[in-house]
Amino acid sequence: MNTRKAIIIIFGLVLISFVIGVYFYSQMPSQMASHWNAQGEVDGYMPKFWGLFLMPLINIGLVLLFVFIPKIDPLKENIEKFRGYYNWFIVLFFVFMISLYTQTILWNLGIEISPNVFLPIGLGFLFFYAGVLCENAKRNWFIGIRTPWTLSNEKVWEKTNKLGGKLFKIVGVFVLFGAFFEKCAVFFVIIPVISISVYLVIFSYFEYQKEVWNK
Repeated sequence: MNTRKAIIIIFGLVLISFVIGVYFYSQMPSQMASHWNAQGEVDGYMPKFWGLFLMPLINIGLVLLFVFIPKIDPLKENIEKFRGYYNWFIVLFFVFMISLYTQTILWNLGIEISPNVFLPIGLGFLFFYAGVLCENAKRNWFIGIRTPWTLSNEKVWEKTNKLGGKLFKIVGVFVLFGAFFEKCAVFFVIIPVISISVYLVIFSYFEYQKEVWNK
C-alpha cells in the first residue's frame, strides 16, 4: 500500500470515529462503561463526552506519531525499503482501534460483546501482521525488534527480526484461541508476548556476542 493511500485511510477512520461519537451522543448514558477487568467485567466508567471522544482524540495523536516516525528516524532511508508493510500495519492498527471503540459504544447501547472475546481476535490478527512487518523490517530506531545489539549490528538485526517475525505469527494464532476461554483470555496475550520479548532480547545479545567473537 502506498503512503498517500494509507494516510487517507487512517485519517478517514479517525474522522468516522468522531462522526460515530456525535451520532450516538444522545443515546449514551451519562456515565459510560469504559473499562473492563481481566474477567471481562465492567470496572470503570466515565462521562459520556469523554467516553465517546477520548479515543478519537488519542487516535489523532497516534496518527501524527505514525506519520512522522518515518520522517524523523535517523535511518529513515531504511524504513522506505519496507514502507509498504509499515503502511499496512498502521491501517490495520487503526481498524483495530475503531473496532475497539465500536465495541465500547455497542456495550453502552445494551449489546454486550465481551472485550475478552473481541480483544483476542483483534490482537491475534494484529500480532500476526506484526510478525510479517518484523520479518521485512530493515534496521531503524522505531519499528521492529530494537535492542542495543540489533541496533548495533546489521546481521544481528536481520537474525533477530526474522526469528521475531516467526514467533509473533505463532503468538498471533495462539492469542486467537483466547476468545474461546473468556475468563482467562488475558493470559493468552500477556504470557506469550512477555515470553518471546524476553527471549528475543536474550537472543539478540548472544547473537551480537557471536559477531564480536567472529571478528
